[in-house]
Amino acid sequence: MKLKNGNYLWTFMTTMVIQIAYFSCSSGQSFVSYDVSFENAAHHEAEISVTFTGVTTSVLEARMSRSSPGRYALHEFAKNVYNVRAEDGAGNALEITRPNAYQWDISGHNGTVKVTYTLFADRPGGTYAGIDEAHAHLNMPAVFMWARGLEENPIEVRFHPLPDWKIATQLSAGGRSPSGGKEESGANTYSAPNLQYFLDSPTELSDFELREWQVESGGNNYTFQLQVHHDGTDAEVDSYTEMVKSVVNEQKSIFGELPDFDFGRYTFLACYLPYAAGDGMEHRNSTSLTSTRSLSTSALGLLGTVSHEFFHAWNVERIRPRTLEPFNFEQANMSHELWFAEGFTSYYGTLVLRRAGFRSIEQYSSSLSGGLNAVINSPGRTFFTPVEMSRQAPFVDAARSVDPVNVGNTFISYYTYGSAIALGLDLTLRTKFDRTLDEYMQAVWRVHGKPEIPYTVSDLEKVLGDFTDDKQFASDFFANYVNGHEVVDYEELLSHAGLLLRKRNAGHATLGRSPGFQNGMATIQTYTSIGSPFYNAGLDVGDQIVSIDNKTISNGNEYQTLLQSHKPNDTVSIEYIKRAGRNKTTNITFAEDSSLEVVLYENASMQVTDEMQRFRERWLGSQIK
Repeated sequence: MKLKNGNYLWTFMTTMVIQIAYFSCSSGQSFVSYDVSFENAAHHEAEISVTFTGVTTSVLEARMSRSSPGRYALHEFAKNVYNVRAEDGAGNALEITRPNAYQWDISGHNGTVKVTYTLFADRPGGTYAGIDEAHAHLNMPAVFMWARGLEENPIEVRFHPLPDWKIATQLSAGGRSPSGGKEESGANTYSAPNLQYFLDSPTELSDFELREWQVESGGNNYTFQLQVHHDGTDAEVDSYTEMVKSVVNEQKSIFGELPDFDFGRYTFLACYLPYAAGDGMEHRNSTSLTSTRSLSTSALGLLGTVSHEFFHAWNVERIRPRTLEPFNFEQANMSHELWFAEGFTSYYGTLVLRRAGFRSIEQYSSSLSGGLNAVINSPGRTFFTPVEMSRQAPFVDAARSVDPVNVGNTFISYYTYGSAIALGLDLTLRTKFDRTLDEYMQAVWRVHGKPEIPYTVSDLEKVLGDFTDDKQFASDFFANYVNGHEVVDYEELLSHAGLLLRKRNAGHATLGRSPGFQNGMATIQTYTSIGSPFYNAGLDVGDQIVSIDNKTISNGNEYQTLLQSHKPNDTVSIEYIKRAGRNKTTNITFAEDSSLEVVLYENASMQVTDEMQRFRERWLGSQIK
């Protein structure tokens, strides 16, 4: 999370100096103090008070956030806030008015305003918050009210945990009491230099397991903390810790160093419980990891989220798009660069698991199939470029809508699209320049990560041109594959590693997405894909198929038998009932199944040369020296 001038480190250090100076001054200085208790945790409530001191405006505009770091759509956290009341520094009740659904205007104060409210929270995850008698998993924008005009003021928060609860957070331990008295250094009081840092600092309160270790980088030793709240064993946490260590070390090798974590510490906040919401969310010096899965059965699956989110410590948290600078908590955040920020991170999240030995080469190659299918075969590629797909995030990033949307035809996830671009660029750099995407990421890190200078799409193109010493290549690559609709020749590029991109069911007939079956009748259950036989014949969601080629189809086995009895380009009759109740009969032409897969040459009875083996090892082998 960055601040307004685009140079987080300078601003962070400056604000820390301001905070220290504030702690040395009188209580008349402007600051913000929160107090949080959980007496009614059994009913998922927290009681929160926030004191704004040194208010200079006649009306204090207190707000709940509408968005959250790492999320790009609106989530309207004010909906879970109630029992709001306000008083001045002398304890006198103050008038509250509501100018909109997200704001409480408070007037008549004496320079100090204390707002108290109840928060309901029952979705522990990276976006929302969850509170019960076992824990409080807090995503700060979903929990804490703040005030316009006071965003740069120092902040402290004091928690009153239930018995046996401990606290894990990236916030700095210690703070100052609201009365301006002596500095508090208790374990339950924490501080932040400003609102941006505070809202970017998720916190877990529970009887969690904690593991710590040190990693050296640039002459500094950084402390890593793995906090795990789960219902398993200590041995499972020990084993998982070793897996996380491997991911950290392998990712460090990509950039050659760790980020300079604030306070010399990075924290993994893991909540693996049956009622948690599956999520992963990056933050500057921590990540929130939640899942219904357990360490006993899904440790490897959970590790994928760890790998993705930790890569964000470089890519997004420090190598940061200018369009997210600063993060706006009052509206949806649109970015042109999520194909890089999220997509390249997705590419490395999976690649690192292979390099660290948690996936075989065969498993890794198979994992490429879905993404390449989605990008190469999706009609969405004709509508939006990767840059334009990134701009769709406010509508798709856990956004909620009541009206149906046609994303199956118009949208490719910027995670998936960007990962495919990263794969294509990595293999192109290796074959054309004898360079690697790792080295390109290092170059981006040097230019935009240290010092932290937010980037644009054109900045990434410039770094690629300088890195390859071929500005025309960089211009063409971005014009065709980032700002354009084309895809690289994956079949040719993958062949250098002895990987074969081929049709999964070559020669097999298809009509499109398989229908579902209700009361013995085939029913189209999703919007049909543009260009598919069903689409071309005029069928769409809700339509019921009476017969194909004069045969009734009442179950999935009969449907598969029909497909197997025909070849691509066969034309037959189809009778169906439109969802409006009108019967129609037309012709439909079978197409060849275009779904793709990536397989090892040796599994396709093809020769793997020594050169291919060396290419694989340089690409997919561990990079730890």
